Amino acid sequence: MRMVDLSHTMSIHTPGWVGFSGNKMWYAQNLQTVSIVAQRIDTAMHVGTHLDGAMHATDGLVDGMGDMASYDLDYLVNWGAIVDISDKVSDWGVITPDMLESADVEIKKGDILIIHTGYHRFYQGQSKQDLVRYFCMHPGGKMELLEWMLDKKIKWFGIDVGSGDHPMNTTIRFMRTDLRKQFEEHVGMDASEFFPHYQYRHKLSGRLVKNNIFPFHNYAFQEGLIHAENVGGDIEKALNTRAIIGAFPWKFDGLESCPCRIIAFYDSGKTVELAKHLKGLARKNRR
Repeated sequence: MRMVDLSHTMSIHTPGWVGFSGNKMWYAQNLQTVSIVAQRIDTAMHVGTHLDGAMHATDGLVDGMGDMASYDLDYLVNWGAIVDISDKVSDWGVITPDMLESADVEIKKGDILIIHTGYHRFYQGQSKQDLVRYFCMHPGGKMELLEWMLDKKIKWFGIDVGSGDHPMNTTIRFMRTDLRKQFEEHVGMDASEFFPHYQYRHKLSGRLVKNNIFPFHNYAFQEGLIHAENVGGDIEKALNTRAIIGAFPWKFDGLESCPCRIIAFYDSGKTVELAKHLKGLARKNRR
């Protein structure tokens, strides 16, 4: 079996998303005092390579999946495609279904989807580090892409940028008004026109929700389409391939999101099965 790590290394220097603090790490015990080393960390769940659970952006859950403990392994680990669109996007670009479908790899219904824009090269510690460009100017999708993912029944997707949403379709639009002005000059219209209001029905109450930001969070998450952000690591060694892709967050009840390792597995068999769904597995393996 061959593995490719699609995760960034975490450290005290790892940046949080815009408005989020980074990591703190300290020694709770040390070797010279008690003969054992123990450390503690203080981190937001949205630092480094991480998986957003549905609980992060919606309370309209109807299928029971929302916090980190609720996602079965055969949801987190399954077949998917790692799709390279880096030659099709640039600062503030719009990712379209055509870009993904025209890539040199097949995307199947029900896949896990990893999108490579190339913007991981601007992440902290990379050779072209530019955190403003990475977090605030990366490409992202509009409603056309979201609806395509839902129609395609994408299990979950990951992307090598700071957010599953276009940065100007997040609160960055209001926090960085200087960049919003540059974006509007770039596209030739107001950001609120470029990303118009969208609406959907709250799954539980039936309320008509109207929003102007975070469609890939607020709308997509209640539909069961979650995503991983800050994908990276050795992703360039896996472009336009199909693999078993796995995300491994903590199995923590009530945790809305979590830093995780994301791995692409090759030559590891054709099927993915969860032991709790298989009867007689332990008896069979004892023979």
